Amino acid sequence: MKENQHIEFKSRFSDTVIETLSAFANSKGGSVYVGMDDKGTPIPDFEFGKETFQQWVNEIKNKTQPGIVPDVTEKVIKGKKVAVIRVQEFPVKPVSFKGRYYRRVGNSNHQLSPNEITDLNLQSLQLSWDAYTKPGKTVADLDLDSIEKFIDKVNSSGRFRLSGEWRLDLEKLKLINGNTITHAAWLLFASEKTEYNLHLGRFKTPSMIIDDKMLNGTLFEVVEDAMNYIIGHIKVAFEITGKTTKRTEIFEYPLPALRELVLNSVIHRDYLSPIDVQIKIFDKSISCFNPGGLYGGLTVEQLKKDNYSAHTRNKLIAEAFYLAGDIEKYGSGFVRIRKEIKDYPTMKFVFDATPGGFITGLEYEQQRTKQDEDKISGGLSGGLSGGLSGGLSGGLKTLLKVVENNPGIQLKEIIALLGNIPTRTAERHIGKLMEQNIVERRGSKKTGGYYIKTGQSGNTK
Repeated sequence: MKENQHIEFKSRFSDTVIETLSAFANSKGGSVYVGMDDKGTPIPDFEFGKETFQQWVNEIKNKTQPGIVPDVTEKVIKGKKVAVIRVQEFPVKPVSFKGRYYRRVGNSNHQLSPNEITDLNLQSLQLSWDAYTKPGKTVADLDLDSIEKFIDKVNSSGRFRLSGEWRLDLEKLKLINGNTITHAAWLLFASEKTEYNLHLGRFKTPSMIIDDKMLNGTLFEVVEDAMNYIIGHIKVAFEITGKTTKRTEIFEYPLPALRELVLNSVIHRDYLSPIDVQIKIFDKSISCFNPGGLYGGLTVEQLKKDNYSAHTRNKLIAEAFYLAGDIEKYGSGFVRIRKEIKDYPTMKFVFDATPGGFITGLEYEQQRTKQDEDKISGGLSGGLSGGLSGGLSGGLKTLLKVVENNPGIQLKEIIALLGNIPTRTAERHIGKLMEQNIVERRGSKKTGGYYIKTGQSGNTK
C-alpha cells in the first residue's frame, strides 16, 4: 500500500491530517492512516485511548466548514494498531480547513485558487458561471441582428427548432429571463465590446513578432475573425486535378482541426480569469492558450484517450454553439482533431496543462518529408530534385516542375507553392525559363498563366 489519490500516511494526529481530509472531501474521498510512517510501516509507539476517536471527530468537525464528520476505525497492520480516518466526497463543495481550500492531486494536497474555488462550487451545484445574471446589463444591451442570425443558424442546423420570436427563443434556451440577461447572452449577442479578448500573433521566434491582432466581439464573430486571421498567415497551395483543370486549395494545416482549436479556446475558457485567449502562429506550429485549467477533474492523461467523459465549464455557451451546428457532441473535439491530421504524416496534436490555463496546438514533429511537401506544394509528383534535364539549376528545376504540374499557373500561385519565395526571385527564374524557350505565357496579363512550351515537356521527364 502506498500514498496516492485516496490514501495518506501520518505518524500522529495533527492539523495536517485535517487538511488532507478536507482535500479528500473536495475530491473523490479518501483515508488517512494515522500511526504509520511515509513508507506505510506502523510506528511501534503509537497509542490511542477509548475517547481518542471522538475527540478527533469533534476537532475535525470544528475546524472544517461545512463541518466534516468522518468515520474513524481501528485496524491492525503488521501486528500493530493504527487508526483509519475516512471521508467521502462531500456533496456541496468546497470544504474549507481554517479558511483555506484544498483538493487532492496525486498523493499531495493542492491549495485552490479563487477561480478554482468558484468552479468547484458551481460543479457541485451542477451550475455554470455563464448561467448567472450579467450585472448592469439588460436585453436592451443585446444586438438584435446577432440574435436573429443565431436563430436562423439554429433552425438551419436542424438540431432544434426555434420560433423566430427572439425573446421567447432566448428564454427557452435560458439565456434571458424577462429583461435580465445571463453572462452567456452577453458574450453571444453583446451590442458592444465585452471584457474578453482573443489575441493572435504571427511569430518568427518566441520573442520576434511579425504581426498581431486583438479581437473583441460576440463569440460567433470572434471565431470567424480568428479563422480568417489564421488562414491569412498560413501557406496554401493549389492542386490541379481532372480534365477540367479544377484547382483545389491545400492548406498547410487542416482547417477543420484549426477551427476546433479556436472553438475549444472560446467555448471552454475560464471567463473569471482576466487573461486573454492567445493564439500564436509560428513557421511550423500553431498554439492556443486557453485561460483556466481542465474542468471537472479531467486530466491530461484522460484526454489522450478517445473515451474520456466530457465536462463543460460554460454550459449555455457550449449549448448555443452545439445548436448552431458549430460543434458536435460535447467532448468530441479532440477526437475530430486527431482524425483531421491523419493526412498530414509528420503533424502532431499537442496539449498540456500550464500555469493559469491549458494549451493546445498543431506542430510538425520534424523537418517535413517529401510526402508532406507534395501535399502542401500541390501534389508535385515525381520528385523535385531528380530527373530534370537540360542543365537547369535546382531552383529552375523546381519551378519548371511546378509549371508542368499546374498548366496556366499564375505568378502569385507559383510564389505560394514554392514557400513564398521573393517575387523578384520568381520573376527572374520564370524569365530564364522563357529565355531558354522552355516556358511560355499565354492569355491576358490579368487572367493568363504560364505553360510548358509545346514540344518541351520532355525536358522534365
